[in-house]
Amino acid sequence: MAFIDYYKILGVDKNATDKDIKNAYRKLARKLHPDLNPNDAEANKKFQQLNEANEVLSDPEKRKKYDQYGENWQHGEAYEQARQQQARQQQSYTGGAGGHGFEGYEGFAGGGGEDFSEFFNSMFGGAGGRSGRSRQSGYRGQDYNAELHLNLRDVTESQKQTLTVNGKNIRITIPAGVENGQTIKITGHGGPGANGGPAGDLYITFSVANDPQFKRNGNDLYTTHKLDLYTAILGGEITADTLTGKVKLKVKPETQNGDKVKLKGKGMPVYKKADSFGDLYLTYEIELPTNLTDKQKALFEELAKSTKN
Repeated sequence: MAFIDYYKILGVDKNATDKDIKNAYRKLARKLHPDLNPNDAEANKKFQQLNEANEVLSDPEKRKKYDQYGENWQHGEAYEQARQQQARQQQSYTGGAGGHGFEGYEGFAGGGGEDFSEFFNSMFGGAGGRSGRSRQSGYRGQDYNAELHLNLRDVTESQKQTLTVNGKNIRITIPAGVENGQTIKITGHGGPGANGGPAGDLYITFSVANDPQFKRNGNDLYTTHKLDLYTAILGGEITADTLTGKVKLKVKPETQNGDKVKLKGKGMPVYKKADSFGDLYLTYEIELPTNLTDKQKALFEELAKSTKN
């Protein structure tokens, strides 16, 4: 089987950082995802190749092995193992010039007898570069990667969703408090194994959209609340929005523009920690009155004079 250039598939160079690889994968995955190309066989094929490339290059050990052997992947690791075995045999050898040979090397010299089903399984699926006989133990299936788009308000409480992966419906529970970019693993819901090997896993990355009213920072939320001048000066009671409903707040007299109040426990739920929440920080924006009547202007003028005395 021909060598596959995973770097080329992702559109990055060999010096790409983990972040470069992640960004490249996410960008292409959105473009090639089967849900967006239901009748495009070529796009589906490229999506599978993209997942395979990401599986290898995002894993330090697999990437190291891939970079080390490159186009010689079929024989590189096997040759190294055979060389080490040969050295051990030579150290203990006490006979004549012939007779023992290189038992560990048999089957690799000409590349014959290696009937790998695909590049990835041949290199990473458990064969470890050994001969075709090792395939009897089976190959682990390919891991799948998917991206699930949610709104901030969707993750204020746990919910169940049904995903369709390769024609199969998978019901999952999305824990409250998941963050943008967070990934969870669904064991055994990846590609099927070969020759009796186990199935791969499904990795779901959450893309949580920003909320127009609330900004998230970890488990805390930040928002603003408009406050009329009179309430700011004299104090009073207001009704403010939170992600889970409205609450009543008391405003102290002489509140200044930009003052903040903390609403304890009104932030995001803490991931996988029951009854634990962040806080909500509310910043006041004082609105100046407009379209004043003559009487109101006169009152402000009188107030201004009184402050000068």
